[in-house]
Amino acid sequence: MRVCFSHVYPGNQVLSPGASLGNGLTPEAAKDLGLPAGTAVAASLIDAHAGGLGVIGADVRGYGLVCEGQPVTSRLAVICGTSSCHMGISKDPIFVPGVWGPYFSAMVPGFCKVMNVFICQSVYAYLNSHLDLIKKAQPVGFLTVDLHVWPDFHGNRSPLADLTLKGMVTGLKLSQDLDDLAILYLATVQAIAFGTRFIIEAMEAAGHSISTLFLCGGLSKNPLFVQMHADITGLPVVLSQEVESVLVGAAILSACASGDFTSVQEAMAKMSKVGKVVFPRQEDKKYYDKKYQVFLKLVEHQKEYSAIMSGD
Repeated sequence: MRVCFSHVYPGNQVLSPGASLGNGLTPEAAKDLGLPAGTAVAASLIDAHAGGLGVIGADVRGYGLVCEGQPVTSRLAVICGTSSCHMGISKDPIFVPGVWGPYFSAMVPGFCKVMNVFICQSVYAYLNSHLDLIKKAQPVGFLTVDLHVWPDFHGNRSPLADLTLKGMVTGLKLSQDLDDLAILYLATVQAIAFGTRFIIEAMEAAGHSISTLFLCGGLSKNPLFVQMHADITGLPVVLSQEVESVLVGAAILSACASGDFTSVQEAMAKMSKVGKVVFPRQEDKKYYDKKYQVFLKLVEHQKEYSAIMSGD
């Protein structure tokens, strides 16, 4: 098969997100969309970046959050869908091993963005209810005391950037009843949250300072997923008033292109609203610190096993 590469580019003028493009909608496009010709068209973003834009700049005054008195760089947006994309920004470029970026003005104009991707999928409604039935007097998270998951079944993109890694589960039993399924689901949700903690620690080791998580996307509608992220990272989690934050991000860009706001930062503060704040349960911290140690041991052991099998 012959592969041809074209060196002809559609243009060389790069605009920041939210910049107004050309003269707006052409007559042909306006007719197709049922809008007036010349309607402002904004330089766009891909979906996860738009979601980050839609949540990370929300006005948090009055919610008792540490980030209220801190710059927006203290916030981490987590866009949770088929995969979890962790979006952090910094005023100056910060290079984090195993993390994409930094990319200048790729999400918020004037800021450098880093992006971490953690691959996952979700089911939850029925299993959440069943976990409440079987937890008895203990916190629900304690049901996984002897069941641990390393969730990189399709390799790790961040912060290890190792696509050869595989998923791991330790503590399985031979029984296959609903209790076992629910507890395995819980352990997997916890593993995804431990992955977020792993990413945050890598970012902070490189120079970021994260004090608050801002979650959006389908998985943010799962209360167990949200609470596990708060408990395991030890950080408060902010959920937007508008659950479709990707659409809010697109609207922010349009509002800038139309001239309703003078900057993306102003539009974020005015158009992004806090719906709910979930705080970590500090009484469970010791338990999750122990499980996190096991989490890190799992990948360490996997690499040891790989070295043994590939050796002479």
